[in-house]
Amino acid sequence: MLHRRTAALDEIAGLFAGEGAGEYLGEEVTMAEHMLQAAAAAEAAGAPDHLIAAALLHDVGHFFDEQGHRALYGRDLMDGQDNRHSHTGADWLARWFGREVTEPVRLHVAAKRYLCAVEPGYRARLSAASEYTLTVQGGPMSEEDAKDFAELPGAADAVAVRRWDEQAKVAGAGAPGFGHYRPLLASLMA
Repeated sequence: MLHRRTAALDEIAGLFAGEGAGEYLGEEVTMAEHMLQAAAAAEAAGAPDHLIAAALLHDVGHFFDEQGHRALYGRDLMDGQDNRHSHTGADWLARWFGREVTEPVRLHVAAKRYLCAVEPGYRARLSAASEYTLTVQGGPMSEEDAKDFAELPGAADAVAVRRWDEQAKVAGAGAPGFGHYRPLLASLMA
């Protein structure tokens, strides 16, 4: 069991050090910096461990195709095709983590669409890249879809992760490295 966890954590760490060092869809930070900043924001907010983990891992789906094979992350999304990275990431993470971690990952794109529909001013705070991907991902939810989303188990957690996601795009902002989160992730692994 310990070897399995170590191997999984090494694989995830490799994503942060490898693919994560690349640009993040037109933002001023790398993908790894973005995810580490999101986790730091969750930690600073006093979030429970499962939400810190979800914030840290929310965009790992950009590193895979829909079959779970490593792929050139995010290019299809920036080329105008929804890569469904939220679902791909949640499915990939489900090998090691329970729903308390994977569902906020799965729902974080829907949470952006939800917030744009129900919270005045939220959309205006999106970065240019996030605004573009919003349109590719379906735009703001309809009133009915927003009501349905709000009733989903885990919707509140996904909204929290989404808020940290939007805060985590600051060039030069310090955040702990991946090693800081290894014990937390290990404690949550099935």
